[in-house]
Amino acid sequence: MNEEAPVVLYEDNHIIVALKPQNLASCPDDSKDENLLDLLKGYIKEKYGKQGNVYLGLVHRLDRPTGGVMVFARTSKAAARLAAQMKAGDFEKKYLAVLNGAPHEESGRLTNWLKKNTVNNTVYLCPQGTDGAKLAVLDYAVRETKGGLALAEIELHTGRSHQIRVQMAGIAHPVFGDLRYGGERAQKGKLALWAYSLSFTHPVLKERMRFLSEPPADEAPWSRFDVSSLVRPV
Repeated sequence: MNEEAPVVLYEDNHIIVALKPQNLASCPDDSKDENLLDLLKGYIKEKYGKQGNVYLGLVHRLDRPTGGVMVFARTSKAAARLAAQMKAGDFEKKYLAVLNGAPHEESGRLTNWLKKNTVNNTVYLCPQGTDGAKLAVLDYAVRETKGGLALAEIELHTGRSHQIRVQMAGIAHPVFGDLRYGGERAQKGKLALWAYSLSFTHPVLKERMRFLSEPPADEAPWSRFDVSSLVRPV
């Protein structure tokens, strides 16, 4: 069990923004493992002396091995409004990833159709029109290369399961540590994928908000790159 309290970046009566550590589930699942949603409910219950069940709405997810910024809704109204933003494309999610090798094009857009195998929890590239396939779109830009690795900034335009991992492996540049999709090409180690920037409009105050979080710069392979220069307000 993780005894540490969740790291909260912002909270008010409507939302709470927190950091999800790597290898912690975003929400309850079949594994019954500890998860950030329940940890935050416990945090709210203790901090505010709440009695009974605590409401906290799951707005979006991060894959278990991915760390970074997440927002949760403290009211059903906030949850509905944030969900509407996501559907309208007004929810900006940016990631940093260390890739195995540098893509031939320093920047570009990847558009693919993905299908999930729920039996083994693995996502595959597939032809358009495949039954159950969903469109996945992302933009990437290589910011630095070093020692056969590339630091890339990635912006998602869709929110598909394992999207970045599958699409980058699809162009033969898997995320460092992603043995599931990149095999030995990905190199062994903790998955180098971090949700570093989250931007949305506050569901009640109507103000645009942006939250940033630097990946663990003291850990390999992040320590090879100047990640701090990318993770700062603009």
